[in-house]
Amino acid sequence: MFEVCLLCPEDRVEVLSEALEALEALSVSVEDADAETEAEQALFGEPGMPTPKEGWQRSRMVALFQEELSALEAARLLSAQDFFEGCQVVAVVAVADQDWVRLTQSQFSPVEITSDFWIVPTWHEPPFQAKKMIRLDPGLAFGTGTHPTTRMCLRWIASHPVAGQRVLDYGCGSGILAIGAAKYGAIHIDAVDIDTAAVESTVLNAQANHVTLNAGLPDVAKGLYGTVLANILATPLKVLAPLLCAHVEVGGALVLAGILERQADELKQAYAPYLSLQVSDTQEGWILMTALA
Repeated sequence: MFEVCLLCPEDRVEVLSEALEALEALSVSVEDADAETEAEQALFGEPGMPTPKEGWQRSRMVALFQEELSALEAARLLSAQDFFEGCQVVAVVAVADQDWVRLTQSQFSPVEITSDFWIVPTWHEPPFQAKKMIRLDPGLAFGTGTHPTTRMCLRWIASHPVAGQRVLDYGCGSGILAIGAAKYGAIHIDAVDIDTAAVESTVLNAQANHVTLNAGLPDVAKGLYGTVLANILATPLKVLAPLLCAHVEVGGALVLAGILERQADELKQAYAPYLSLQVSDTQEGWILMTALA
């Protein structure tokens, strides 16, 4: 296998993807060329917001080809096109043969949430100290327990009385927070997402963990909840402020994550007309913000 690595501006992602498909690339991936820098961008889709863009301001594209000759020819043909102006072929490199399943599994070990609450992939034995655990494998939806925002939300669930409550997980991804709430005794859990793949993932993960919840698109969320969880990103969280706050019952808790430390004040301002947000936890530059209704 051989990879053709390209750099291109946002407005060329679609045409390059179509060209690579026509050149019989086995796959094409697109990622933020500025990831993990100050220029990193988040792409998302939420109610009332524009459709996610095709790519980032500076996108890195990687196309996979079976043969080296095909990869080199694709790079040569693309470079000769008018639409390739402003783009760059970074490299054509061989991809080492690997056991991709074993490699992927090796990257995910049990994750400690508290001393007795763990996230455990199905191919691992549970740690001896795990009294509660969520069995979860990496998949299409966000939420494997490895990201600081997920761990902070689960720590909050483990240390607060959600037992007997109605709980809403808005933007559920893999369903990990909803499953965590079920493990700690929530009696009615609605897990919603705009992505149907996330809804499907949540249903399957709930079944694998032997918990009962109601998963669906955002219109599934109805009424008031003792706890409302939303681990998304700062910008959609600001847009969703009136909606999320309207679902929190009197005396209930709002728990927000996906927020960088530097974004705390803008979130407080966005939620000020409804609830008073405070920073409740911090990890690796990310924060957990909570409010009581």
